[in-house]
Amino acid sequence: MSNTKQAPKVGFVSLGCPKNLVDSERILTQLRTEGYDVVPSYDDAELVVVNTCGFIDSAVQESLEAIGEALAENGKVIVTGCLGAKENQIREIHPKVLEITGPHAYEEVLGHVHKYVAKPTHNPFTSLVPAHGVKLTPRHYAYLKISEGCNHRCTFCIIPSMRGDLVSRPIGEVLAEAKRLKEAGVKEILVISQDTSAYGVDVKHRTGFYDGMPVKTSMVALCEELAKLDIWVRLHYVYPYPHVDDVIPLMRDGKVLPYLDIPLQHASPRILKLMKRPGTVERTLERIQKWREICPEITLRSTFIVGFPGETEEEFQMLLDFIDKAELDRVGCFKYSPVEGAKANELPDPVPEEVQEERFQRFMELQQQVSIRKLARRVGKEMTVLIDEVDEEGATGRSFADAPEIDGLVYLNGETDLKPGDLVKVRIDEADEYDLWASLID
Repeated sequence: MSNTKQAPKVGFVSLGCPKNLVDSERILTQLRTEGYDVVPSYDDAELVVVNTCGFIDSAVQESLEAIGEALAENGKVIVTGCLGAKENQIREIHPKVLEITGPHAYEEVLGHVHKYVAKPTHNPFTSLVPAHGVKLTPRHYAYLKISEGCNHRCTFCIIPSMRGDLVSRPIGEVLAEAKRLKEAGVKEILVISQDTSAYGVDVKHRTGFYDGMPVKTSMVALCEELAKLDIWVRLHYVYPYPHVDDVIPLMRDGKVLPYLDIPLQHASPRILKLMKRPGTVERTLERIQKWREICPEITLRSTFIVGFPGETEEEFQMLLDFIDKAELDRVGCFKYSPVEGAKANELPDPVPEEVQEERFQRFMELQQQVSIRKLARRVGKEMTVLIDEVDEEGATGRSFADAPEIDGLVYLNGETDLKPGDLVKVRIDEADEYDLWASLID
């Protein structure tokens, strides 16, 4: 008869964006390192941690429902994440929650877990935790968070009030993590933050060290170093600072993927000013043209808000004209949501919901036509595809132009011998409004 004590079990629910997912991975890594068993069901868990999102109303509602479900199914719940910054709102609806912390409060969360479920005294599991930590993504790609918080004060956003001002991770620490990810078999690193192009601003771009060599704490220097890993590197959440132009030659030279996720939000100068966002239509179009001249293969992704308070039909038409001229490859669109605490809620002339919906539909219909035009140009061309999934019907993957979960897919029908993480050469046979179909090149 064995006298080995069973590891205490903790349930975990992770909601929200990739940045929140990285926070979840850090907490889970520490829990596993300490010897806790992280379980997928409420029934088996001694308590449940819910990592919440609180950015827009629908995310708040989803988080509150997840907390309620965890309370109903388990009864012992610790809440963390962005919604955790609004403790009173959570307590009002779910007073039985054990503890509440804000985002990136790793040590606090672990302390609360220790309080209710004692840390194992003997830890036979530490050696079983991989060097790169616990990952919630598939094995072949991973998110690399380079900073926390944001120095901007966009009027539609409450991120700084939840996550604080910009705090850049030491560049040596970031590069060491990237190296561990590659050694673990990761083929694609997705660089994320609240504001990737601001990396190092808070520390005046001081020189850090990696492998005994000096490295400047900046987005461009980071890209140069990540390129040495010889895996896919994809940049997300790149605020349109002037120095973004310096990254485009690196994309042309194959050092990082020719893919730029750059949230522009609108095209009307007045609306951008009300949003406290930079840029003018003419200047943005000029930059896009220049980027394409330097790196013809570049894929541009952006997000926009329609129905912002005071947006007129004429200003919305300016946005449509921009979408048509810019021919962005991938676009997300959101109807303005009056997030609690956002300065934009104080602006006059809110746009009625039915008008927001109508503008959203017109926006997406136009962008769909743009996407059809863009993808049709890829038919007949050769591309490299990273395989994500394989089933009995074939393989599904992504090209350099497609980030996981938010962009399009490349389908390889009948190719059942491939495996996730394979990089294969294909020829594009067919395209629709968002996806591609391809054949392997022998």
